[in-house]
Amino acid sequence: MSSVDGFLPAWAWVLLEDYVERTLERGGNRAPTGHDTLVQLGRLWPDLACTILVQEPWMGTIRFKRLARLRGDAMRPFLDDPEGFLRERFGGGKFKINLHHGMHFVSTKNFRPSGPSRWAELPEVAEE
Repeated sequence: MSSVDGFLPAWAWVLLEDYVERTLERGGNRAPTGHDTLVQLGRLWPDLACTILVQEPWMGTIRFKRLARLRGDAMRPFLDDPEGFLRERFGGGKFKINLHHGMHFVSTKNFRPSGPSRWAELPEVAEE
């Protein structure tokens, strides 16, 4: 499945598909239909989150500064236009996006929008 019936952009579905299918399999559904998958994604959705981090120089090396944590529907503007979302809010830089379901790590993806880095002046978001 390249996307989930308009629920998610294809690029985001690629990051979530294996996890959604594993949760179905753990629940005993080894041959899910597209409908099963969409229903399962709907169940998982409220507890899915993405953490937006940016790579920054630190003491002769690099570290990742947490800029935002978005959950469920709050992720939609980011998922619809990740480069635009990052550029508009944080400027340019090397960003890492980590997807989680509750405390479970799901996937990661890197983005590198161009432009001045406005994120340097922002405070780091506390880890939950």
